[in-house]
Amino acid sequence: MYVTKRYGRENVAQIVTFSQLKPKLAVRDVARVLSLPVALGDRIAKLVPDGPDVNFERAFRDSPGLKEAMASDESVAKVVRIAERLEGLSRHAGMHAAGVVIAPRPITDFLPLYRTNKDEITTQFDMNAVEKMGLLKIDFLGLITLDVLEATVAAVRERSGVAIDLDHLPLDDEPTYELFRSGRTACVFQFDSGGMRDLLRRAKPRVFVDLAALNALYRPGALDAGTVEDYVRRRGGTSRVTYPLPELEPILSETLGILVYQEQVMRIAQVVAGYSLAEADLLRKAIGKKKREIMQAEAEKFIRKAVEHGTPKKKAQELWSLIEPFARYGFNKSHAVAYALVAYKTAYLKAHYPIDFFAANLSAEIGSTDGIVKVLGDCQESGIAVLPPDINESGESFTAAGEAIRFGLAAIKGVGEAAARAILEERGRRPFASFSDFIERLDSRLVNKRTLDALIAAGAFDSLGRNRATLAGASERALARAARRREEIELGQSNLFGGAGEGVETGPSGDEFPDVPEWPLDQKLKGEKDTLGFYVTGHPLTRFADEIERFAEGRIAELAERVDQSVRVAGVLGNLKKQKIKKGMNEGKTMLKATLEDTSGTIGVAIFASLYEKVQGWVRDDLPVLATANVRESGGALELTIQEITPLEGIRERRARELAIRVNLAYADENVLTRLQERLRRHPGTTPVSIRLVRPGEFEATLKAADSMRIAPSPSLTSEIQALAGEGSVEYVF
Repeated sequence: MYVTKRYGRENVAQIVTFSQLKPKLAVRDVARVLSLPVALGDRIAKLVPDGPDVNFERAFRDSPGLKEAMASDESVAKVVRIAERLEGLSRHAGMHAAGVVIAPRPITDFLPLYRTNKDEITTQFDMNAVEKMGLLKIDFLGLITLDVLEATVAAVRERSGVAIDLDHLPLDDEPTYELFRSGRTACVFQFDSGGMRDLLRRAKPRVFVDLAALNALYRPGALDAGTVEDYVRRRGGTSRVTYPLPELEPILSETLGILVYQEQVMRIAQVVAGYSLAEADLLRKAIGKKKREIMQAEAEKFIRKAVEHGTPKKKAQELWSLIEPFARYGFNKSHAVAYALVAYKTAYLKAHYPIDFFAANLSAEIGSTDGIVKVLGDCQESGIAVLPPDINESGESFTAAGEAIRFGLAAIKGVGEAAARAILEERGRRPFASFSDFIERLDSRLVNKRTLDALIAAGAFDSLGRNRATLAGASERALARAARRREEIELGQSNLFGGAGEGVETGPSGDEFPDVPEWPLDQKLKGEKDTLGFYVTGHPLTRFADEIERFAEGRIAELAERVDQSVRVAGVLGNLKKQKIKKGMNEGKTMLKATLEDTSGTIGVAIFASLYEKVQGWVRDDLPVLATANVRESGGALELTIQEITPLEGIRERRARELAIRVNLAYADENVLTRLQERLRRHPGTTPVSIRLVRPGEFEATLKAADSMRIAPSPSLTSEIQALAGEGSVEYVF
């Protein structure tokens, strides 16, 4: 915005980017276009080595498995041969995340423009072409983290009167470094990914320069080259810190003798080879561009000049052998330090003011249900409760409420900022005394039936004393009544017989409508999930805790450790979307895409046509299930390919090898066995039954029922048996 105002809208444009087909992406695309199974494309892609500069030439050289697969499977060979010819072609155009070009006259005087599929205007030339034309290119990074920092500081000032000066924070704050060392960096800028948190726990940063180094090192090139592990070993003292030449110690000491920054290479070139600052900068640019022919020319120059300045040729060659692979991951120190400083500021606020910090993060995600759900998970991990919305306590955004955070009204799906602001403005006059009081005081054009339904489902009126089912049933009548009252007031026709109408029961807080039974728990939970993105009253999986403990193998948050493995995981299905298969052997059939959520997170799932045909009769949204699935990576995210799925409801009974019934004769009457037999005969099946007769302190005997007494276990049968023999009398043997 500033740049367009300063230099003119016509003189400024963002820069296009072209995504190129690299081996992994190319084989997946080719497999899809040829209507081959997704699993085949994934299998081939996994045979291609990882790394930002991997091409097919290197893949054939470094992956014997790829060559074997091509030799043994013609489908694999066909996919790879086609993908190899496509390598390097532009796949699609997008907009550079930060690049902006500024011209002295209208941009169209210099180059053509392009409109993306998101209706964004960019140049038709990429950043390299723009630079060659002599136009000014600047990278502007718009970070929402800066808004979070500002909001946190404002909240702390308002709540406690403490004025935090983020520009003069002490850079040796021990609680902040302890937060980094423990890996508790959820929502900390650049340090919140699972891999980075693991690296922090192993590297244990102690001072600010450690944070900058870790920020620079946690990049694909350095990870692939093993540089990160070398750094961790040196930091932990299991590897010795060494330097290629004694005179390089002042340059490399802060990174433990490891090349991390481009600026270090520039300084080495000056000290060892006598480069001028301009020559060193050209070397830095050559490294950044990663062009082989330029690097080769620089190698010859570096070795020659190093020898001229007294370094033995062999030592100069060894030093260049460290610099050359550095081109794969070399990072700009000024960039790393700036990012580390922003990270330090966010970590400082989290360490000292976690409530306000998380409230600001949640507020920044309003409009993104997925974003809010992620931060809510981070709050849970940090032991901070997020309270449901309350019509008399919530702010527009998320706000601190003692040691917890109160959900913001504008964050409720179906409410929005305009309605939230109207509610807060009216509440500023006096709190809302009842549901009817709320409706009569708000403009129905801003707070309409849809808004009311969302507020009710979210639990925002719970504190007013009426249950959600009652309010939902009365909302339409209450809106109509309020509209009539406003009309009467406008016409000057006050109701001479004010008060409750004849035959109408007056409820708590002045609401004039009768109570009705509350919604079932499942319905309440669904309403909360639909409006808030998470469950407040409970969780659909809570009542299946025993079943999950017995049958599931892990939680969704732990699946990153199980890629390419089969796993049993419990969760709630959601966002079901049917997809028609357009090509291949299953053309015309239907598959299902969905999400699976447990208390630790959410993951995408795919149920392919053959399985979907078997389960489509009962699979639905908000259903708790146990799924056996293969964990795979898809587009940089984890996804489950479902192999088997079953409802959690009744799973103990369905999987039981035997039903064991315990009868305490001290409490059972003489006819209990006869009545048990009658109940069991009503549920014929294949599962054997045993009955253990117990008289405490006297005897215990187990009776095996005859084969003719085999039953079909079910929750209803369990209830019937417990009604006769008491709670805890039924045990399923697995």
